[in-house]
Amino acid sequence: MSVLLAIDDDPVMLRLLREIFRDQLDLEFRTASTAADGLKQIERYHPDAILLDINLPDASGLDLFQRIQNVDARIPIIFITASGTTETAIEAMKLGAYEYLLKENLTQAEDTEHLRELVARAIDISRLMHVPTIIGDQEAPPGPSDMLVGRSPAMQEVYKAIGRVAPQDVTVLILGESGTGKELVARAIYQHSKRASGPFLAINCAAIPETLLESELFGHEKGAFTGADRKRIGKFEQCSGGTLFLDEIGDMTPLTQTKILRVLQEQRFERVGGNETVQTNVRLIAATNRDLQKLVTVGQFRSDLYYRLKVFTIQLPPLRQRSDDLRLLVDYFVTRFSRELGKEVHECDPAAMDLLRRHTWPGNLRELQSVLKQSLLQATGPRLLPDFLPPYLRQESRPSDSVGAVPGSEWEQFIEERLQMGSENLYAEWLALTERCLLTRVLRHTRGNQVRAAKILGMARNSLRAKVRSLGITIERSVGSAEDGDAG
Repeated sequence: MSVLLAIDDDPVMLRLLREIFRDQLDLEFRTASTAADGLKQIERYHPDAILLDINLPDASGLDLFQRIQNVDARIPIIFITASGTTETAIEAMKLGAYEYLLKENLTQAEDTEHLRELVARAIDISRLMHVPTIIGDQEAPPGPSDMLVGRSPAMQEVYKAIGRVAPQDVTVLILGESGTGKELVARAIYQHSKRASGPFLAINCAAIPETLLESELFGHEKGAFTGADRKRIGKFEQCSGGTLFLDEIGDMTPLTQTKILRVLQEQRFERVGGNETVQTNVRLIAATNRDLQKLVTVGQFRSDLYYRLKVFTIQLPPLRQRSDDLRLLVDYFVTRFSRELGKEVHECDPAAMDLLRRHTWPGNLRELQSVLKQSLLQATGPRLLPDFLPPYLRQESRPSDSVGAVPGSEWEQFIEERLQMGSENLYAEWLALTERCLLTRVLRHTRGNQVRAAKILGMARNSLRAKVRSLGITIERSVGSAEDGDAG
């Protein structure tokens, strides 16, 4: 359970805040009315986020903020302030505070919901910084942790790369399909770096409208655009001394690319609508599932920024290329999610494991986690059985004459289930499924003869072989989709 601490000497405000967060069952809300009591609560309860008043009876909020920073600079702090003291809050944000809100607005429903969302994001950020990321076979410390699981050669190279680059204060570019664990690798780099005691902020560039992304990263001055009713401090300024993770950087607009390039070159920028040059000190880790080299070629991504980003590159393999790790991953996630969901599932049935091996996992680790969570929610005993798996995985094991000729309703069911899972790569997942059905059907028609199959498909035999490997298709007397080997 997450802990939120509110430090304010106004009992009315504390009652209001308690009411705002009353219905959040996964949140423990605690209060303090003085700076001294606040520090005691921090030492005792280790809050995941703090709401801090600017004016306290025994200290200013800014002084307390700096004392909290000395205790743990990774705790996100949201200032709640009267309209007349916003400049102090802005100064605190320059020093690393997460955000500030005006007290006068907290009685409005829209701003109340904004506060809930803001606290939720702050707690997520706190988790990214505090929950250890375990690499490979390292021993996990007591308490919650996230683990990079896998012993395949491709993952061993990833572990080596993290170990080499983490202590070096250089830019890192993480490449890989959606769902391969790029954020987890970024956290591992941060947590093993010299900046591990400083802040870590993560921004998904594809999730923020392009009109707002520049302001989110660099901040803006009051009046810079319609709706800019106060100065905003951006993530590059907040994160000074720490690490900023920009996910899906390939979706960034040319204007924002230009400003990112300047930050990388000079560690300086201007807020939107301002002339003041702001100095920062941020280590940048970027990630994308797009082919940046191709985007450079077609003029959609700056070549100078591309070369600045790829000082050190880590390529994450898709799950279909690390089939040897699947058993380890399933065991790890079944154990972890059973504990989280209050289930007593201890193992995966061999038949269910066989179905999981047959699937090509276009959604990678994200899809595997979603499938296992769904399956555990259906489970009624100590073993994860095939019947508990989502229908589309069970359909892939149907007799050979049905593969390659999937009825329209089943295609629709696949799309619907992927939408329900929150897929962020559905086009690639759809293409992988259709390619797999097509190639499996044609290879069955040619009884595994790749020369004839390549001719029917109108593609080179080497290209067909590469597709067969990447899609996990086996070629024996009968063609299937289990990842048992490759012939021909």
